[in-house]
Amino acid sequence: MSAGAPPEVPRASGFQGPDAPALSDLQNCIHCGFCLPACPTYIATGQELESPRRRLHLIRGVVEGKVEPTPRLLSHLDLCLQCRACETACPSSVPYGRIMEDARASVMADSSTRPREWATRARVLRQVVARPRVLRAALWFGRVYTRSGVQRLLRGPLRRLLPEPLANLEAQAPTLNRTPFRRSGQLAERRGDGPRVALLTGCVHGELYPQTHEATVRVLAHLGCEVVAPPKQACCGALHAHAGDADAARRLARRNIEAFEDAEVDAVIVNAAGCGAAMKEYGRLLRNDEQWAERAERFSASVRDVLEFVASRDFQRGLGHVETDVTLQDACHLAHAQGIRKAPRAILAAIPGVDLREQATPDRCCGAAGLYSTVQAAMSREVLDAKLADIATTGASTVVTSNPGCTMQIETGLRRARRRGEVLHVIELLDRSYAAGFEESRA
Repeated sequence: MSAGAPPEVPRASGFQGPDAPALSDLQNCIHCGFCLPACPTYIATGQELESPRRRLHLIRGVVEGKVEPTPRLLSHLDLCLQCRACETACPSSVPYGRIMEDARASVMADSSTRPREWATRARVLRQVVARPRVLRAALWFGRVYTRSGVQRLLRGPLRRLLPEPLANLEAQAPTLNRTPFRRSGQLAERRGDGPRVALLTGCVHGELYPQTHEATVRVLAHLGCEVVAPPKQACCGALHAHAGDADAARRLARRNIEAFEDAEVDAVIVNAAGCGAAMKEYGRLLRNDEQWAERAERFSASVRDVLEFVASRDFQRGLGHVETDVTLQDACHLAHAQGIRKAPRAILAAIPGVDLREQATPDRCCGAAGLYSTVQAAMSREVLDAKLADIATTGASTVVTSNPGCTMQIETGLRRARRRGEVLHVIELLDRSYAAGFEESRA
């Protein structure tokens, strides 16, 4: 600094509001680079800018007022899958997931920095996904498409007539040929001294994969549980939080806390890993709300992933033979966000006839990541292709996972590659085993 020059005054942080990333969280990063080989976008691009380490550096620069949250800078944050594999790899326990959510929430709260496409996503999530009637109306067209037979033709004899871009787009459409799960109230009666549990039915899960909910209820009933579905429950808010719409996520969290409190249950059971991870973090989401913070912490302590819950009980009674070879896709928000890896493997190992064939990287993201497969289609496909190659090396005929987004993404990839294979939730395979056990007992 030259003599007589005024001292430099640091700029204010570009992240404002109660959700601004905490410098104390960012300071945990020691720049070791252990996260790089765990990050799908870094693996795909080989670029430091698309690694967790560099994204943390960019966020810290904004927090300290050294750089502005420009569209170019935000594009690197937007390419993040938020799979949280970096958290598993990090020796310093950097809470990357909450740092990224806080950064996005701060951007969304400031109209001067909020990208138009981010605002559009938030509107879609608020006006469609979180509103059951609107969501059901939107999916009605998909049901007509499936049941008309056109979908089957386009995936069969007419597929070769579709241009490749259109064929790839069509492959992403779910097959909506089942009756949606929209039940509430008591779903299964208690047997013996089993616990009373509540099931999160969610927003899209019961519409796209109702068979997972049906299997979950049957499994819990087999274990003697009374199962209820609070009628006033709502979307968990996970997608909203990931997209930076923290206000919408908080409104949904409060609604769910109240609904499940009224149910007076021993545990809240969730069969979608992303939803479970979000609900276990309601305490932090509502940390600045004096009226709800303590209630949120209590609620979060009651949330259990269905596989976590089942594996903690005497679930091996009544299992029957299911002859199949499977490979397990660890859902990111089960393995990395919730730290649950043993439970699905313990369940699969207990089912007679199941041959588990592990992938080289079973906990690497499949590229679904909520809306990511739509808003970052090219990167999502690249990540998915790597996952499909890993699955192929196992030779397994069935892929099992624990999140509907993973199920949809892998089904899409198999259709696009014209490869046969079934994709199931682990709980569905366990349900089949119980059904086989019942038949064997009658023989």
